[in-house]
Amino acid sequence: MSAAEITYRLWLRPGRERAIAHRHPWVYSGAVERVEVRADGAREALGEIVDARGELLATATVNPGAALVARILKFGPGPIDAAHFQAVLARAAELRRTVVPARTNAYRLVNAEGDGLPGLIVDRYGDFLVVQCLTRGMSYLEPLWLPALVARAAPRGVIERSERAARDPDLVRVDGVRQGEAPPARLEVEECGHRFLVDLAGGQKTGFYLDQRENRQRIGALCAGRRVLNAFAYTGAFGVYAGAGGAREVVQVETSEAALDLARATWTLNGLPPERMRAVRQPAQRYLRSAAEPFELIVLDPPPFARERRSVPHAARAYKDLNLWAMRRLAPGGYLATFSCSQAVTPDLFQKIVFGAALDAGVRLQWIARLGASPDHPVHLDHPEGEYLKGLLLRAVE
Repeated sequence: MSAAEITYRLWLRPGRERAIAHRHPWVYSGAVERVEVRADGAREALGEIVDARGELLATATVNPGAALVARILKFGPGPIDAAHFQAVLARAAELRRTVVPARTNAYRLVNAEGDGLPGLIVDRYGDFLVVQCLTRGMSYLEPLWLPALVARAAPRGVIERSERAARDPDLVRVDGVRQGEAPPARLEVEECGHRFLVDLAGGQKTGFYLDQRENRQRIGALCAGRRVLNAFAYTGAFGVYAGAGGAREVVQVETSEAALDLARATWTLNGLPPERMRAVRQPAQRYLRSAAEPFELIVLDPPPFARERRSVPHAARAYKDLNLWAMRRLAPGGYLATFSCSQAVTPDLFQKIVFGAALDAGVRLQWIARLGASPDHPVHLDHPEGEYLKGLLLRAVE
């Protein structure tokens, strides 16, 4: 494929071109007057987006039967070809050269809409790349973006982890090695001088929570002499930073025994004293209700409670209950770092939920900082929907 064929032309309703003029990358079906089939081709192929007068506005991947009918790849004229992907990937790589800290070889290389490649996630773990192809349109364009990616990054292997992350429910992708070698079952990577073991084939997300790197650094710096709870610990990354920061005890709570095994191994890999870490296999909510001794620092980093808007009321109740019990277990002068990765829960709503939990818990809290994803997870100002991770760092007033 030298260049992707234009299969569709999407005619917008009069006055509905404003969002594209503001460079928002999504087009919903309600904004489209009609879909014109210009050529035979794949149903998930490319389309031109034109205004009511027929003026070309953008080129996008198109899924004609979806509510989110188009995701824009290029504003204005120009082909979607190998040169396009080479240029976009070059810009993405340049950002990472600027923002990824020293002694770190695990980071996000492509962040979908944030890097101008909607439907594509690429994470780098040392010599391996993990890709998530989230839409049928990006799947169709793989013959263009995959060679460009391999040429720029020169990995030993490219692994796909699309199956559970796909945004198109009828997208069928087979996870596994796409090119080159398979990674080891436990791949060692480095983050800010700390060493971590990741499972690229079977771990959560693409193997590791890369978006929390700067938050781990910030929280680790507060841990000296403190008793720390890392709830929803997964493989214990927050715990390693806490231990390295001088915590007197780190309790890692997680429901997955496989994840706790990695947490124990990673703790040992970093040369931390085994007597200062305790792994507990239990739901975090249950543990918080039953914990007897207070903690001087608590990290709440749960999985998404709301994957779509209709789930937000239920998620709000779950977040409030979780934070309420954490606040009741927080020692005077202690810190609470609480997060939501539910895209449908806005930062403003999350703040209100946490405020309500504090009122019900009867705890006075100082707001120290607002937390978000690491800078290798960029979000365009014209696409606020890309901001999924939000967090608050709070301190209990003595």
